[in-house]
Amino acid sequence: MPDKVQEKRTAWRSGKRGIQKAVLFVIVLLFASSFALPIVLTMTNSFMKEEEVVMDYGNVYGTYEEAAGGYVSKEVNLKFIPDKVSLRQYETVLLLSPEYLLKFWNSVILSVPIVAFQIVVSLGAAYSFTRFRSRRREGVFFLYTLLMMMPFQVSLVPNYLVAARLGILNTYWAIILPGIFSTFSTFLLTKFMRRIPVSVIEAARLDGAGEWSIFTKICVPLCKNAMVSVAMLLFIDYWNMVEQPLIMLSDKEAYPLSVYLSTINTGEISLAFAVAVLYMIPTILVILYGEDYLVDGISCYGGIR
Repeated sequence: MPDKVQEKRTAWRSGKRGIQKAVLFVIVLLFASSFALPIVLTMTNSFMKEEEVVMDYGNVYGTYEEAAGGYVSKEVNLKFIPDKVSLRQYETVLLLSPEYLLKFWNSVILSVPIVAFQIVVSLGAAYSFTRFRSRRREGVFFLYTLLMMMPFQVSLVPNYLVAARLGILNTYWAIILPGIFSTFSTFLLTKFMRRIPVSVIEAARLDGAGEWSIFTKICVPLCKNAMVSVAMLLFIDYWNMVEQPLIMLSDKEAYPLSVYLSTINTGEISLAFAVAVLYMIPTILVILYGEDYLVDGISCYGGIR
């Protein structure tokens, strides 16, 4: 009898766990679907013909005067499957209108140098904060933390004044230089680097390794996952920047694609979805490539001492 009772309890617990997992799966699926639907809608609608896009979404892009009491004067017809598939939008964007590709490369020119050089600068700063700890350096690191918590809009005016003083307004340097010396990656890499066991570094010193060797052969390789995850977050952030180009650049030809997307007018409604898909491709590829690094980096940040 006791064995049968124990078997029933075990079966009941297993069934309960199965129900809990099923409910959790349904909840996660609903959340995942809600996040994926806009992306799927954008991709499928990018293959619509111009007439169909105008008919379904034209009033969304209309001016305030054209709308009856608002930007949307009637119910929008959301469609996931086009009536007729067309590649005309992509042909226009990629072959017939170089303006879109120019804005795309403007985004690349702005984002890639910021990510690359910010990682380099942050690695050096993080190593300094890790290896040479003192009250003064801890105070400086605390200021780094405060700057990181402040919204970047607060520093836009000082950055604008400094750029004007240096004579680099309306150039890419007005955006790249402040981005290179941002505090976000320094904070994260410092916290990650401080998790490296001191015994490893001391053993290297006993073997005759200098600071440069310790930095390049121990700290940097051990921070690979953190570097990739930070680089992914930085790329996504600066790829989507809008305020910095609007403030620092007066030449609209130098605007990145993130700014240009918001200026698509009523004559280019059919191109809006195609341009949005091209705009999403780099970030999607970055996430797919570095997903494992990002998960590992986040899990390590969760164990920061």
